[in-house]
Amino acid sequence: MHEKDDVHENPTFDPDETAMNLALEDVTYGVDGTEIVTDVSLEVESGEIVTIIGPSGAGKTTLLRLAALFERPTDGVVRCDGTDPWARSRDERLEIRRRIGMVFQRASLFETTVARNVDIGGRIRRPWSQRLRDFVQRVGTRWIRGSPTVDDRTLEALELVGLRDEWDRDAGSLSGGEAQRVSFARALAPRPELLVLDEPTSDLDPRNTAILERAIDRARERGHGVLLATHDMHQAERISDRVAFLLEGELVEVGPPERIFNAPRDERTARFVRGDLLYDENELPA
Repeated sequence: MHEKDDVHENPTFDPDETAMNLALEDVTYGVDGTEIVTDVSLEVESGEIVTIIGPSGAGKTTLLRLAALFERPTDGVVRCDGTDPWARSRDERLEIRRRIGMVFQRASLFETTVARNVDIGGRIRRPWSQRLRDFVQRVGTRWIRGSPTVDDRTLEALELVGLRDEWDRDAGSLSGGEAQRVSFARALAPRPELLVLDEPTSDLDPRNTAILERAIDRARERGHGVLLATHDMHQAERISDRVAFLLEGELVEVGPPERIFNAPRDERTARFVRGDLLYDENELPA
């Protein structure tokens, strides 16, 4: 493994960055009369990692999509810094959504360089007038220097995931773990105030998992809130400030990882963290 792939210890951050406080208040979401999430209340404060655990089909991804404003609650309210985005105009809601970065379970990259994949996250969030100015500046700089330029925020995000020196690689040449790291860097480049992560390390090897966990922790250090769903109980115990257990769309309990994993208050949580299956035997195939 090349040394240049390693995580850099001191990426530079903007000390003036702000962070968003997220609050879900009695949020319910249903489709065709079936509730997927029911009366969930959960907060994510700036500088905090909240991890959602639960079996497949518990509603974790739906809850994340509600938090990231991809879906509108059937009932209840999602508040961003005390504001209900769904009570605002479409343009105002879009501005709030641009302050949130989301990383999905599987990386989806464009057929271009690593840097351009990361840079696009910032460019599409800028007003058209700013995009045009940036384009003219890039073309002018390339004409003068004879080589492409890379935005400082793009390099900063790539440094955070240990890929700064790979900025000019073709994305198609990346391993699965490297592609997910680029996807994470793309979410970081616009400097979102809240990160929403849907199993970002699933199916990754231990090294790539460690790199992304380090990047998540760095995001917390600079004051961002992080809402993360995972099936990895050790990861939830390792990186979380608070852990939320979701079962059949219901938020069973929330607490610090040491309590959730060592002294849960609800028997359903205790069974889950012990590794017991939560199912009705009558539901199993014959």
